Amino acid sequence: MTTSFRLPKRLLVGNPMHSGQLSETLLPKRLALPVYCSDPISSNAYATQEIVLVLALGGATMVLFTPWVALLVVSLLALVTLSYRQTCHAYPDGGGAYAVSRANLGRTASLVAAAALMVDYVMTVAVSIASGVENLVSAFPGLRPHSVLLCLVFIVVLTVMNLRGVRESGTLFAIPTYGFILSVFVMLGVGFWNAFTGHTPVAESAGLGFANTSPAGAALVILLLRAFASGCTSLTGVEAVSNGVPTFREPKAHNAALTLLMMGGLSIAMMMGISVLSTWSNLHIADSLSELTNVPAGYEQRTVLAQLSAAVFGNNSLGFFAVQGFTTLILVLAANTAFNGFPILSSILAEDRYMPKQLGRRGDRLVFSNGIIILASIAAGLIVAFNGSVTRLIQLYILGVFVSFTLSQAGMVVYWRRRAAESRWSAKLLGSMLVNAIGAIATAVVLVIVLLTKFTHGAYLVVVAIPLLFFLMLRIHRHYSRVSRQLAPRAAGITLPSRIHAVVLISQLNEPSLKALAFARAIRPSTVTALRVDTNAARTRKLVDDWAARDIPVPLTIVSSAYRDLTDPVLSYLSRIHIGPRDVVQVFIPEYVVGHWWEQVLHNQSALRLKTRLLYMPGVMVTSVPYQLSSAEPFALGRPGTAADAPAVPGSGAVLPSPSPGGPTDAASTPSAVPPAAGDRSLAGSVR
Repeated sequence: MTTSFRLPKRLLVGNPMHSGQLSETLLPKRLALPVYCSDPISSNAYATQEIVLVLALGGATMVLFTPWVALLVVSLLALVTLSYRQTCHAYPDGGGAYAVSRANLGRTASLVAAAALMVDYVMTVAVSIASGVENLVSAFPGLRPHSVLLCLVFIVVLTVMNLRGVRESGTLFAIPTYGFILSVFVMLGVGFWNAFTGHTPVAESAGLGFANTSPAGAALVILLLRAFASGCTSLTGVEAVSNGVPTFREPKAHNAALTLLMMGGLSIAMMMGISVLSTWSNLHIADSLSELTNVPAGYEQRTVLAQLSAAVFGNNSLGFFAVQGFTTLILVLAANTAFNGFPILSSILAEDRYMPKQLGRRGDRLVFSNGIIILASIAAGLIVAFNGSVTRLIQLYILGVFVSFTLSQAGMVVYWRRRAAESRWSAKLLGSMLVNAIGAIATAVVLVIVLLTKFTHGAYLVVVAIPLLFFLMLRIHRHYSRVSRQLAPRAAGITLPSRIHAVVLISQLNEPSLKALAFARAIRPSTVTALRVDTNAARTRKLVDDWAARDIPVPLTIVSSAYRDLTDPVLSYLSRIHIGPRDVVQVFIPEYVVGHWWEQVLHNQSALRLKTRLLYMPGVMVTSVPYQLSSAEPFALGRPGTAADAPAVPGSGAVLPSPSPGGPTDAASTPSAVPPAAGDRSLAGSVR
C-alpha cells in the first residue's frame, strides 16, 4: 500500500542513500556558511529596524542613539562568537550548549539549555519566514493579504529541500546567502561613497517626524535597554555551528570555528553599516503611523533595507529589487539554520533518551527527517496563530537563545577550570576561561534585560514553554528508564511453555479461515479449537452444515452474543479456558491484505479491535494469518528464500533445536513453518 506513495516521495525527496554515503554529505566551509549562518547573517535585515522601532517611542533625539546601541550589540556578538569558537574545539561531537551543560553543569542545566534552544529554533523559523514575507510585500504591496499563505508555502519548500539532504540544500541556498551579502555590501559601499562625496542618500521617510518627545531619567534608560534587547536578535543562530560540528569536513572543529569567525565578521560589518547609514539618511520608521507626523495620504511604510536601497540605488531600480529579492530569500532561508540545528539537537536528546527514539533515526537522505517535519509543523502553527506578524512573533524571540548562551558559557568556565586542575594553569587556559566568563556574565545580563523588557509583550509564553518542555523530557527519560528495567533479561531466562492451546477465529468457511486452520495445526499445538461468535443464527447454521460436510477434524465451538458484539464473547471464552501457569493460548486471526487505503476501511476492523484487546490479556499470543486479495497482488513481495542473492539469515540453524524424528515437538521451540504430521493429512487435504 505504501508503494503508491513511493514515486511522489522520490520526486520530492530523491532516491535513498545508503549509510556508507554519510561522509559524502559533509560540508565544506563555503556551504557550511549558508547552511548554519544564514540566520545570524540575515538578522541584519531587521535588527537595526527593531532598534529604531523602539527608539522611535522616544522621538527624534532617541533615534540618533541607533549606531551606539548597534555598537553594543555587535560587541556582544563578537564576544559570543569567540566563546562558541572555543566550544567547537572543546566539544567536536556537537550538541552545543546542551553538550557543554551536560558535561559540566549537570542534567538539569543541560535540559534547560536544550529546551530553550528547541523553543528558539521554532521561533527562528516563524520569525525568519514572517520577516522574509514582510520584505516581499514591501516590494509588492498587493501580496499583503496573502502573507500567511506565503509563509506556509515557504515553510513547505524549506521542509522539502532539507528532507533532500544537508549538502543538496546547502548548495541551493548558497546563492541567496552570498547574493544578500554582496548586495548589502554594494549598497553600503555606494551609500558611504555618496555620503563622503557630499551626496548623502535621503530616505523616502526623511520628511516625516516623530510624534513622541524625548524621555528623561529612568524612562530614557528603560528605552535604551529595550532597544538593546531588540537589537540582540542579531545574535540568534550563532550557536548552530557548535551544534553541527560533526557535519563539517575534516578538520571538523577547525572548519567550524573558522566558519563562525567569518559569520561574526560579516554580521558586525553589515549591522554597523546599516545602522550608521540609516541615521545619516534621516530614516523614519515606527510601529504605527500614528507615531509619525507629516504622513502623506496613502503612505505605505517600508522596511529599513527597502528605504535604504531605494535611497541609494533609486526606487524600483535594479539595485533596489536586487537588495529586496536577496533579503527576502535569505530571511526565508534563515529558517534553514533551525532546520539543521533542531534535528541534530533532537537526535542527540533522543540518543540520551530525553526525546522519542524516532527523532534519532536518519531518513532516506541521511538527515533526521522526523525532526525536520516536527519543526516545520510547529512553526507553521505559530505563523497561523499570530497571523504572520513579525512584530508579535519577535517578542517571543531571543529569550531562549540567551538562556542557552548563558548556560553554555558558564559550562565552559567549569570546563577550563577542570582542564587546569588536570594539568596546570597557563596563559592560554586563563585567557580562554576569561573569554567564557565575560561571555557568561554579559549574556546573563542581557537575558535579564530581555526578560524584563519583553515579558509583558509576549515573552511570558516562552517562559512557560521552556519549563513545560523541560518536564516533558524528564518524563520521557523516566519512561524509557522504567521500560529498560522491565525489559532486562532475568537471570533464570524465559521458561518454555508446557502446552499451547490454539484458538482459530472463524467468521465464515472460506479460504482465509481454512488457511488459518491449517497453520494452527501445522505448529502441533496441544489443542485446537475453531471459535465462532454467533451474531446471526442463519449464518451460524450454514457454517455448522458446511463444517460437517467438509468433515474438518477440528471441533467447532459456538459462543452466543446477545448484543451482537464480537470482542467481549471471545475474551470471555478465552478467560474460561483452563490452562496451567506455563500454558499459552495462541489465537489465530485471518486478516485480509489489501492494496488500497480505502479497502482497509471496509475490511479487518473487527479483527483490529479484537487484536488490540487481546494484547492486554496475559498468557495470550496473537497470530495474524494474512490472505492477499487481488488488489494487493501488484505490491506482493517474493517468497522468503526465492531471491538468488538473498543472504543467509545470521545464526540460522544454530538457535532453535531440531525436533527428533517422529518424536514430540515443543511448539515454542519450533518454527511456525513446520509441516503437518502424518496424522494431519486429512486437514491438510481439506484446506489446500
